[in-house]
Amino acid sequence: MIVLFTDYGLAGPYTGQVRAVLHRDAPGEAVIDLFADLPPFDAKRAAYLLVAYAAGFPAGTVFLCVVDPGVGGDRAPVAGVVDGRWFVGPDNGIFEHVVRRASSRPIWTRIAYRPDRVSATFHGRDVFAPVAARLAQGLSVPGEREFEGLGRFADWPDDLTEIVYVDHFGNAITGCRAASIPRHTSIIAGGQRIFFARTFSAVQKGQVFCYENANGLLEFAVNQGRADTVLGLSVGSSFILDPNVSGNTSAGG
Repeated sequence: MIVLFTDYGLAGPYTGQVRAVLHRDAPGEAVIDLFADLPPFDAKRAAYLLVAYAAGFPAGTVFLCVVDPGVGGDRAPVAGVVDGRWFVGPDNGIFEHVVRRASSRPIWTRIAYRPDRVSATFHGRDVFAPVAARLAQGLSVPGEREFEGLGRFADWPDDLTEIVYVDHFGNAITGCRAASIPRHTSIIAGGQRIFFARTFSAVQKGQVFCYENANGLLEFAVNQGRADTVLGLSVGSSFILDPNVSGNTSAGG
């Protein structure tokens, strides 16, 4: 399957144009809309989401990943195989944590494919989508194999104590793996000390809590309410992990 992971949005023409190319070049291949509303222009925060959500897909999946504010510039177009999954997109940090957490050595190609007509501003449609279609059909990618120039962003932490995405329900997803947080760490967000719960039904309606979401990330939520509104959180909002302060009690076991 081909998985779309972009900031294009579902309104407007962009996602539809990319899907049209995939249908033309890889007819019959399943195309999955994973994210179309990533934080615009924000490859850093997208990188924390990509590594968490890609883990649920089988080997052979092709991820078409486009958050590309540098389109038309000198960032490299790349395709890489990481732990059996393909990733296609710009070399601008979006693949940083996929590479960092890989269990085997990733192999990257600097994409040399160019159609007869390619826009300066829509490489997602004109370059990356045709390459993703080729990979989904088991074809090779024209380009410099074993590309070693993939940018590394060593100053990006392994776990980011910021909100990286707010979903339809107002739940605030962080760039921090829940398993990385010591059990008795105090978590403070929106000026409140937040406690862990296993699931929504473990707390009262309207109650704020945090939990490990279905993809392993720490997430702030309100049972039948909006955490972004109640806590004043948005993409980029930070929160505090204080391992020296006990009191992060759990609800619901």
